[in-house]
Parts: sequence; C-alpha cells; structure tokens
Amino acid sequence: MIANDPGLVVALAYEGLCTFEFGIAVEVFGLDRPEFDFPWYRFAVAGIDPGPMRALGGIRVATDGGLDLVAEARTIVVPGWRYRFERPPRALSGAMQAANARGARFLSICSGVFVLAAAGLLSGKRATTHWRYVDDLATAYPDVQVEPDVLYVDEGNVITSAGSAAGIDACLHLVRRDFGAKIANQVARRLVVPPHRDGGQAQYVAAPVRTRPGRSLAPVLDWARARLVEPITVPDLARQAAMSERTFLRRFVEATGETPKAWLERERIFRAQALIEAGTLALDDVAVEAGFASPETFRVAFRRRSGVTPTAYAKRFRA
Repeated sequence: MIANDPGLVVALAYEGLCTFEFGIAVEVFGLDRPEFDFPWYRFAVAGIDPGPMRALGGIRVATDGGLDLVAEARTIVVPGWRYRFERPPRALSGAMQAANARGARFLSICSGVFVLAAAGLLSGKRATTHWRYVDDLATAYPDVQVEPDVLYVDEGNVITSAGSAAGIDACLHLVRRDFGAKIANQVARRLVVPPHRDGGQAQYVAAPVRTRPGRSLAPVLDWARARLVEPITVPDLARQAAMSERTFLRRFVEATGETPKAWLERERIFRAQALIEAGTLALDDVAVEAGFASPETFRVAFRRRSGVTPTAYAKRFRA
C-alpha cells in the first residue's frame, strides 16, 4: 500500500552545517520523483541560526524558513551537529519537544543524535551515533541506551543513525516503512547504493591491517541467499568458504558484524517481506518459502525484526 501523503520533511540547517549529511536528506526526500505516480515527500529547510549560514566546504545555505517549519513537519531530519558537546539553542529544543508532543517523527544522522538527546527525545530509548562518539553520548546522556555497533536504530517516532553514510541506510529505512521495500529499492537504485547493507558499523571501526587479507565472503553470502528456502547450517557455509568452522565463524562476524544465524534470519525476513508485498501467497506459505521451520517461528522472528506482525505488514504493504 502506498502512503496517501507522506507529509512534510524538514531538514535543519545551522552555522557549520555538515554538508554530506544534509545532502543525504535532500537526495532521499527533496528530489522530484517523476518515476512515481503517487505523492512523494514535500521538503523544506529550516534555519536555526541567522542566515545565510555557512556549511562545511564554503557553501552558503539559504533556507525556506525558521523554526516555524518544525511546527508543520511530519518528519524532522537533524543532519549532524557542529560540535557534539555544544547544547542546541533552547528555542530549537522547545520546538522539537512541541513537535514530538503532536506526533512528529525524527531522524538524526551521525552527531545529530546529540540534538535529539539534548531535547530529551531519547530518554529511555535506544540510539546510535558514529562509533567515535558513542562513549561521549553514553556519558553525557546516561538515560539513553546507546547501541554502538549498528547502522541505525528505529524506536518508532525516532530513528538515529551512525556515521555519515549510515544516514543513507536510515533514510531508506524510513522510505521502506512509508512505502514498502519495492519503492525503497527503487530509490536505492537511483542513488546507486544497496537497499540494505550487511552488518553494523563495527566492521568500520579502525583495526590493524591484515598482512594477508582474507578472501571475500560475498560468494558464500550469494550462495546462501539463493537457498534460503533450504535448511542452511554453519558447516554448510564453512564448506562453501573452504574454511574450518572456527575460522569461518570468526571471518563471518568480522565481515558482517553478526553471527550466521542472525544474518540468515534477517535475509529470510527480507525475502518474506518481498513475498508478502507480492500478494500471491498465504502467510503460512510465505514462512515456508522464506525458509522458516514453522509459521510460529516465522511470526516471532518477523515481529522481532520488523516491529510488526506479518499480518499487520500485509495489511499495510500487500499489493
């Protein structure tokens, strides 16, 4: 099902604006989409400092308005922040609290999470940020449950993402929530990026360079994706990689940031979502085709991964 009106997305602009993070928001939410025959997001830029403001790289930013736009937005994007230890203006925090009270959604990219935390929007919630800043976030805001090794965290009305490029993952995730996997995949294709990246940000943390880099696991992952309907075990994967099980497990976690069991479950959920959206199979048959041992196992895993039941997902996204 396509959203009738995904609403107004407002990206914040400030002196010292993080240019790349801001560009992600523009690229996903602000471009015209002639390839779609349904309403796309409306987009505007709200300045929180007197303008025109300077962005990184010498760019000057002219905005569409000020905090009045925050009051109209369905979704508010915080594209980084100029210095994580600098408290945002009180007026901004107040505007965001008011928006939260009326049910607006928030998405932060990289250090933008500090703006959300300062406004009290993350109290008691899970959140993430760039791996270099996770300790600072946890120290400054002990009431926030910091997830250090993920690309983004979805807490319903608040989505936080890790370092810069993880903002693409988070924005595509929101598109997927609003329009379904098929549309998110089309947006990703236009961006020339994968619709979903494997693993978390743990794989990007600085580590010693190996003297002899290990072989890519990509062929093994492709082999598994082509056989999700079948039972797949660690010994099966290790044989495909021509490694011992112990070596394979270590290499797999290094490469993907998760265990083979967790990775397989996630891939099966992606497969199930695509089958549900196609609308040709009953949900119990989707469970079988996605490789789950039973409908009950499927329902539990689906809800844990997507936050909704298969039935609810079908009502929202089934063609």
